[in-house]
Amino acid sequence: MSTSLKRWDVQPRAPETHFAQFPHLQPLIVQILYNRGFTQPQDVEQFLAHNWANDDPLALKGMAEAVARLAQAIARQELIAVYGDYDVDGVTATTLMTQTLAALGGRVQAYIPNRFDEGYGLNNEALAELAERGVKLVLTVDCGIRSVKEVAYGNSLGLDIIITDHHHVGEELPPALAAINPKQPGCAYSFKDLAGVGLAYKLVQGLLDCVPPNGLRAADFLDLVALGTIADLAPLYGENRKLAQAGLSMLNQSLRPGLSVLMEKIGARSFISAGTIGFAIGPRLNAAGRLDSALAAYNLLMAATEFEAIHLATQLDLQNRERQKLTQQTVDMAREAILADGGRSPLYFIHHDDFNPGIVGLAASRLSEEFYRPVLVAERGPQYTKGSARSIPEFHITEALDQCSDLLVRYGGHAAAAGFTLANENIPAFEARLLEVARQRLDPAALRPVLTVDAELNLRGVKPDLVEAITRLQPFGYGNPTPTFLTRQLTIKSLKTMGQDNQHLRLALHDGKQIWSAVAFRHGYWAGKLRPAQLIDVVYTLDFNDWNGERRMQLEIKDLRPSE
Repeated sequence: MSTSLKRWDVQPRAPETHFAQFPHLQPLIVQILYNRGFTQPQDVEQFLAHNWANDDPLALKGMAEAVARLAQAIARQELIAVYGDYDVDGVTATTLMTQTLAALGGRVQAYIPNRFDEGYGLNNEALAELAERGVKLVLTVDCGIRSVKEVAYGNSLGLDIIITDHHHVGEELPPALAAINPKQPGCAYSFKDLAGVGLAYKLVQGLLDCVPPNGLRAADFLDLVALGTIADLAPLYGENRKLAQAGLSMLNQSLRPGLSVLMEKIGARSFISAGTIGFAIGPRLNAAGRLDSALAAYNLLMAATEFEAIHLATQLDLQNRERQKLTQQTVDMAREAILADGGRSPLYFIHHDDFNPGIVGLAASRLSEEFYRPVLVAERGPQYTKGSARSIPEFHITEALDQCSDLLVRYGGHAAAAGFTLANENIPAFEARLLEVARQRLDPAALRPVLTVDAELNLRGVKPDLVEAITRLQPFGYGNPTPTFLTRQLTIKSLKTMGQDNQHLRLALHDGKQIWSAVAFRHGYWAGKLRPAQLIDVVYTLDFNDWNGERRMQLEIKDLRPSE
């Protein structure tokens, strides 16, 4: 592991006239919001407000048709299938829609495809099985927008199909009864970045305006919306931010029985933040679909009592531990192939018949971050290769896959992530074309990760009230990153490694006035390069560390280097 290779990009200070518009806010908060594009007073106030006006769900193209058909199916007692996905976004959306339709008196079944036997999205075998069960209406959540042939096949079986999906649309839309996706052409809905569960929530809002609600409120499901939105790395601005805020508030007031048991099982602290979802709850819910069937996660969220959830929570925790082990093994194997190339390629496609298809996305994510390249990792099966891609801001991976669509069986995703399947005989042609696309758009020598810094700080001026003000900008995540700061010339008072394999670092740093506690996760390799009394520059985030009834300010170091 090399020491700091990241370029520190300190954001320019806002004009002095800008600060004068916000006398009620601390200047650092104004600067942070300015860095995120909030330059007008009304935008700042809207971002900081805890309530918001719901955008009209009927502004979503296809919503009126979807609501009318669902209301008809409920009234006629037709069997409805909610067809989901095996990640947290898909599982929460499936739970939300299944519980809503059942509460409204509908006959409903959930169907979540198996990653290993069926793969992502609609498939003909599943649609045929649903038709045989007597299903009349299929409602997809978090999938389906590129399933043109599958929807046509479902129609031939007599199925009505409603698509709700947030992924990027293809050149041709499926011939569904209705398709709800704010990214589709002609959709006037102003916010385009809802997660799959966010779109399901909007559908519930529209449905409850059309049918007798039976005491049901869309807000009853905001806990699921927060879980899916944050775990899926949907950008936490605009409507997503408000949904996540409200959902986190709900999660901290009362937990579903399954989540309560899961939190107790993993020993998570009582306060649930976006970080708790991203690093504790989300990975365990995802582990089910990565290693076996996502039904365990779905059943945990559906559990009516804690007794029902106990064995499911235990299963998910054990699966997550196995997932961690397999991920590390896959990363180690794939890393060898990248290192053998010496970093000359602008993109890497690594495939192996021993890779677990449920793990390849995690491995691709880690390697893309480590080497700052688009990385595709795939399991090569007897006939087909199935994989996941993760990318960097300079390279839209799904648009790159569009250039290879004739070589792919199926694919779909976002700018930063995608899934794909191709026949094994197409591997050489696919890799060659994708590399050519990458060479046209990327210069390997210029690829260097950037660490964006909100402001350079003198820690002597940092007080608890400022840290409190920063925490009020939560939830942090993709699209609303945790504010990051730079302080130079801090003196090391002490340092020691911690954690498994000494991979983390704990430091005490002196700013000339007081000593600050600091942790640097995955920076244990610095231990042999630093010494007490040495001056260092650090990039970090600020938070509180609650321990033994005491609350102290703490730095979480993102990068460091010896002072010049």
